[in-house]
Amino acid sequence: MTPQSLPAALPQTDLTRHRRLREQGSLLRADLDAILDAGFVCHLGVVIEGRPLVVPTVYGRDERSLYVHGSVASRSLAGSAPVCVTVTHVDGLVLARSVFEHGVNYRSAVIHGEGRTVADPEEKLEGLRRLTEHAAPGQWSYARRPSRKELAATTLLAVCLEEASVKIRTGAPDDGEGPDAELGLWAGTLPLTQVWGAPVPDPLLPPDTPVPGHIARREGTRHG
Repeated sequence: MTPQSLPAALPQTDLTRHRRLREQGSLLRADLDAILDAGFVCHLGVVIEGRPLVVPTVYGRDERSLYVHGSVASRSLAGSAPVCVTVTHVDGLVLARSVFEHGVNYRSAVIHGEGRTVADPEEKLEGLRRLTEHAAPGQWSYARRPSRKELAATTLLAVCLEEASVKIRTGAPDDGEGPDAELGLWAGTLPLTQVWGAPVPDPLLPPDTPVPGHIARREGTRHG
């Protein structure tokens, strides 16, 4: 069954309402989708035995859910408990005339929900496919698929994308028209980009094994 898309506007709840820097907030689901699609590493926050735990992990998504995975022994993937997932992209430093006005150009998403352990075999396989394809498009069809034993050893956790907070900061420093503009100091932004490098083969790989096209094509392209 194809998941139905969520509404185009993000709901404002007690957890997602923008209380500070509201001008940087967005209620567009398209902005949430763009932030999620631009990355593949998130931070999963849970509370275990009364203590907070934040785990970096790869993710994938469909129209309604974000998927993370790990070992069946992982306590962070137990499910049926509130979780918080964050994805952040740093696009550059904002260097103002005063240290107080320094900042960061960024895109961030904070997703709130209850983790759901995926039990349905078809959804579990599809979730793992989406996770794999999100990080390395084309790899699911190229590499060996998970075996039954490997699937049994893996937990897939789904988090609904219904409740999320999005913030985006772009542009120059904010002190160009204030008193500090008279200081004669340089101010501006220092962009930050990430570029995929050349594929490095496994040392144990036979030397005549070609790099598959879906991997080779990413060399020199910008990530995020």
